[in-house]
Amino acid sequence: MGLLERGEKGKKASRVKAAVIHSIKRADMHKEVRARVEPGSELMTDALASYRGLEEEYVHQVIDHAEAYVHGNVHTNGIENFWSLLKRGIKGTYVSVEPFHLFRYLDEQAFRFNERGITDSERFTQVVAAVAGRRLTYQELTGKTLEPSKA
Repeated sequence: MGLLERGEKGKKASRVKAAVIHSIKRADMHKEVRARVEPGSELMTDALASYRGLEEEYVHQVIDHAEAYVHGNVHTNGIENFWSLLKRGIKGTYVSVEPFHLFRYLDEQAFRFNERGITDSERFTQVVAAVAGRRLTYQELTGKTLEPSKA
């Protein structure tokens, strides 16, 4: 599931949040949206039936891709761009992605998207600064943590 907060031209870039969800049932989708989007916000979605009912808490506008992709300011092109970048990364760079690691690829692509206004070296510096002083053991990385008595 992806949510894109639209930026303002020349002022603020759009930002994305993405997460792996395990169901697109209405109750589950509404729960995810409520957890991440402030009530009263303008919400634009495609015509997936699971989004119906969000208009009670949001200014919900729908674009039905069977009819059009843009209607005035109502479109999902920004998040579609993010999904396109993710798919190109998976097909062109990673080739194969295990489902249990999917959230990591989403996080990486969201970071790249959200920080697209800076150079690769600035992005690298941000990442290195975020991991400095942190230790990740091989066992933790692979999910095979040793019990304290065996460590």
